[in-house]
Amino acid sequence: MQRFADPSNLPAESNTFVGREADLDELVHLMRVSRVVTLCGAGGIGKTRLALRLASRLVAAHPGGVCVSELADLEKGRLREEVAAALGISGDLVETVGDRHVLLLLDNCEPVVGECAELCRDLLRACPNVTVLATSREPLRVPGETVWRVPPLSVDDPGDGGESEAVRLFVARATAARPGFELTGETRPLVVELCQALDGLPLAIELAAAMVRVLSVGQLVERLDDRFRLLAGGARTAPARHRTLRAAVDWSYRLLTPQERLLLRRTAAFRSSWTLDLAEWVCSGPGLAEEEVLPRLCDLVDKSLVVLDGEVAGHARYRLLETVREYALEQLAESGEEAELRRRHLTALGRLAARFKQSLAPGVRTSWPVVERYVNLFDGLKAEVHSACDWSIAIGMPETALTLLTDIRFLLIGSGRRLDSTDHLARLLDLDAPQVPRGLRGRATIVRGELALAAGDFEPAMRHVRAGLELCAAANDRYGQALGTIALAQLTGEHDAIERALETARQCGDLVLESLAQGTRARYGLHQGRLHEAQRAYQEVLAISEELDNHYGQTFAHIGLAQVARRSGDRATARRHYEAGLRLLRHVDARQQIVSCLAGLGRVALDEGDLAQARARLTEALLLSRDAGLRAGIARRLEAWAALVTAEGDHRRAVLLVSAALALGGRQPDARTEDVLRPARASLGEPVVGVLWAEGARLTADQAVACALEGDLPEPPAAPVVPARQDSMLTPREREIAGLVARGLSNRGIADELVISPATVARHVANILAKLGFSTRTQIAAWVIGSR
Repeated sequence: MQRFADPSNLPAESNTFVGREADLDELVHLMRVSRVVTLCGAGGIGKTRLALRLASRLVAAHPGGVCVSELADLEKGRLREEVAAALGISGDLVETVGDRHVLLLLDNCEPVVGECAELCRDLLRACPNVTVLATSREPLRVPGETVWRVPPLSVDDPGDGGESEAVRLFVARATAARPGFELTGETRPLVVELCQALDGLPLAIELAAAMVRVLSVGQLVERLDDRFRLLAGGARTAPARHRTLRAAVDWSYRLLTPQERLLLRRTAAFRSSWTLDLAEWVCSGPGLAEEEVLPRLCDLVDKSLVVLDGEVAGHARYRLLETVREYALEQLAESGEEAELRRRHLTALGRLAARFKQSLAPGVRTSWPVVERYVNLFDGLKAEVHSACDWSIAIGMPETALTLLTDIRFLLIGSGRRLDSTDHLARLLDLDAPQVPRGLRGRATIVRGELALAAGDFEPAMRHVRAGLELCAAANDRYGQALGTIALAQLTGEHDAIERALETARQCGDLVLESLAQGTRARYGLHQGRLHEAQRAYQEVLAISEELDNHYGQTFAHIGLAQVARRSGDRATARRHYEAGLRLLRHVDARQQIVSCLAGLGRVALDEGDLAQARARLTEALLLSRDAGLRAGIARRLEAWAALVTAEGDHRRAVLLVSAALALGGRQPDARTEDVLRPARASLGEPVVGVLWAEGARLTADQAVACALEGDLPEPPAAPVVPARQDSMLTPREREIAGLVARGLSNRGIADELVISPATVARHVANILAKLGFSTRTQIAAWVIGSR
């Protein structure tokens, strides 16, 4: 009987194996239940090293031997001969293996993938105890095969005080290249940045780590734009395809068919990710018909050159690893197709934007799930929108990009997740291209003003809105005029401006614009204490939004109605509206509105004395604000937290949080501030409150959030600062008038009492309301009584 020459030919590991502990545990279990497991992944992802480590853990379970066959440079037709030689046998391979418990590791199957599939089929049929472990850029596609996609090494902080797998690998290899290398407070963030830029690709990280013998980590990060030239110093004894990063990608590229190469280089037009629709619109053309895009895309996914990166708005999302994209970009530039591909990319995004705009056109009743898909789609394609705009700016042709941005205006302004297009819009308009129609320029200028208003920059907002209105009027663009009139009303809050906004919206027959105008009336009514007017306007917004099935509009109205109810003392109604708003947005990441609902529910619970519920809701709101980077939202949430911990009796933390909230929000103290400081002064004394106030003002946003959620307290400052008392913000005359307001006197009564004109009294009352952050005389009276 033919015998095996050696039960195992596993090579010894040349250096330490780093990371993938959880992956190995999963694969060991998988090998027990599956007879064919293929490790698939891009070149340099670490398939071979992982397979060898896995095989070493399985030796005991395969007494017939663990055999490795390296196939990367194998000529076609010689597979069975190669495997037989590795097993040390002659004669018929399948017959000789028989019923032995053998693990066959077929490494780098790509050049002979068809022959590997046939061999596996024959072995599995005739040899009941054979198990096959394969590594390949694409599946073998044999019955019973389990395909396991090898992921990049983790690059995110594991959160347990340790380092990510990628950082651990870099440090291990860098230490070997330069003894004494270690992570420091200065080099650690640079190593993390480097590993992230290299997509956690082990080969790239190892090549980069080897360069620390001649370069600092900072220099490596700076030179990554030319990664193929930089990472060219692999070991002389390594396989040729692993000596440089370019060689690894070159080897994969050469194995592609002409159509696969064509599609791969064209996908480099996408900066971040794409969907099938976009790929068909952008990448089809000479040499690749639109109907051929899907099968070739499947091929590239199978060959691990394109990554399937989850879903966006119900569509599969694809992307390239950055290293593969850099290579594909080079190929695209050499092809002479780049300018045409960039144009098609911009046109495709403009096509999507036009569809979104049409879904909101007057008379169109688009269901919310359809609108929701567009919202989520554009949110997932932010990088592509920015890339398209960058290209328009670079070639000096802004018209298509301006149309794109104005078509998705509601996503830029109203969704609560603005696409950060302020800079692109400004640069496109500043090109002052003569081919841009006056109406389009006017609309885009109005949107520029609306973005400035959303950022709190009122002077440029007013300037841009007025300029855009003039352009739209000159072009007789009624829709643009309606947008500008509404924006002007939002800026001024003047009664006449709001009425004009409502009139122009109704003339356009556009219910979306009418709801925006009503929303402006509602907001100013609420701010100025006209609660009945605000309630009616919010109800109009709600009715229109329900007719349009617009969940954003409905949520806006529910939040407004909740605020009206809370100010009126109707807590049950306030809670009902906040909860209704939350339900409407459960499938869309509209963080600002979700945060408003959560914070509102927290405030209502606090009003009712339910401190546990208040803490739960305010915690959710603060975490969402922090994770979304909403600085103003963090400040408002911290102010609510100060009220909460005041109710809990933690006056030290209350002062810290209210001081941090005002500093982060760039606001002056108001009556709510005094509601926190007054009991703190009574409990702790003025000097201690002054120290705490100074400490809070120095906190960063992250420190303040940690102070709220975890109770972290800062180091005390050298010189305490005594916070301003609320009553010190008022002039003596204003304090006197506030006292008369508390007695219930009208403006006429106060004027008679002080022998001044009613107009002067009205001016003083307006100043008091502004300084105290109030909107009604009742609030002034309550504050005066509470201060005594």
